[in-house]
Amino acid sequence: MSSSSAATTGETTTVGAREKAGLSRLLRSPGYGRLLAVRFATQFGDGLFQAALGGAVLFNPERQADPLAVAAGLAVILLPYSVIGPFTGALLDRWDRRRVLVVANLVRVLLIVAVAVLVGTGAGGVPLYLAALAVAGASRFVLSGLSAGLPHVVEPRHLVEANTIAATAGAATAALGGATAIGLRAVIGSGNSGSALVTAIALAGPLVAALVAAGFRRGSLGPDRVPASDASAPATPAAERSATRVVVHGMTDGLRAVAATPTVAASFAALMAHRLAFGIGTLVSLLLFRYAFADSGVLRAGMTGVGEAVVLAAAGLGIAALLTPWLVHRIGRAMTVRLALGASVLTQIGLAAFLGLPAVLAAAFLLGATGQIVKLCTDAAVQSETGDDVRGRVFALYDALFNISYVVAVAAAALLSPPDGWAPGLLGAAAGIYVIGLVAHELQLRRRASGS
Repeated sequence: MSSSSAATTGETTTVGAREKAGLSRLLRSPGYGRLLAVRFATQFGDGLFQAALGGAVLFNPERQADPLAVAAGLAVILLPYSVIGPFTGALLDRWDRRRVLVVANLVRVLLIVAVAVLVGTGAGGVPLYLAALAVAGASRFVLSGLSAGLPHVVEPRHLVEANTIAATAGAATAALGGATAIGLRAVIGSGNSGSALVTAIALAGPLVAALVAAGFRRGSLGPDRVPASDASAPATPAAERSATRVVVHGMTDGLRAVAATPTVAASFAALMAHRLAFGIGTLVSLLLFRYAFADSGVLRAGMTGVGEAVVLAAAGLGIAALLTPWLVHRIGRAMTVRLALGASVLTQIGLAAFLGLPAVLAAAFLLGATGQIVKLCTDAAVQSETGDDVRGRVFALYDALFNISYVVAVAAAALLSPPDGWAPGLLGAAAGIYVIGLVAHELQLRRRASGS
């Protein structure tokens, strides 16, 4: 493949060079099965915690929620890591990632207990949000460490397939955790005490994740340039000053690494567009389920309806897991992203034109699939086209932009949406965001082609 052809497809190696391993073979790879177990436990706990907190804020009969309150509840789950992510990413490139996975998960256990106490006592506002912010920050640290460590347990030619399995199954596990929280609320109760108990149950996820992660050998997840024997050595004052400089420049380092690789920048542009559009749709949909929709046969409103949407979105993730490796193998990563963004445009237009409960549920499935396809392609771009010495910072920047885009979109939708969420115009605007993302994706790929 010529350099210009590679630029067009957005690949660094020929498509034919990839080799499909299959799940059973990947699980025989040292460390991959354990890394999956850590991810599943982590994300199940994440999904359970987020749904429990969301239910406590939005669907708790003892509390009232307007669009801004809903936006605040969503923001606290994501915003902290958007702020600290680029700096913690620098630490992922200096510290033993195995130790990070263990310690960060144990910290999450303690923080979840604190949130549960606040929910149970009826606390709201700043205290609850600060505690939830801390949980989210630790969680994103763990997920970034998992992504940065994956290339250490899987051969490079299997990265796309291994990442597809890990990311998609992990997201589906998070959805299962969310559905579990919804089911527990129906049994235990949706008031403050019931919400607190459901929230506390979420600590099982990070606790199991920490125990499983402890089974990795020291240094086995990288970073390569930090010897395992030195990973826990006491830092000298000079080393501390050096670490501080690295942390302060974490965001700059990540941006520089992305800008130097147009195919990665193109994937970032596509994913940011998806997150902006998805943030708008999430805020509007939650308000619709809370205030506008009514039960219609097996289709439900309220928290149960949100659960149905989560299940359908998880099904979309499963479809993405099947389609993404197949598409990338045959048409390349760039064309796969183009198809996913084009399908997202059509889905958003249809949702705006036929706004109602069936349309929202159908969109949850379709956008769950297309968005996951874009994310899997972006993950593969970062893992295969950035060096290990900066990969942690790039993934941290990735998470920061991923979450900032979502929070900005949620906040904008909260300001522009009517209280009941009936806003077809906003959903139509989301289609335009996907188009902008597609254009930005193409411009970045042309930048590579012009430089080849």
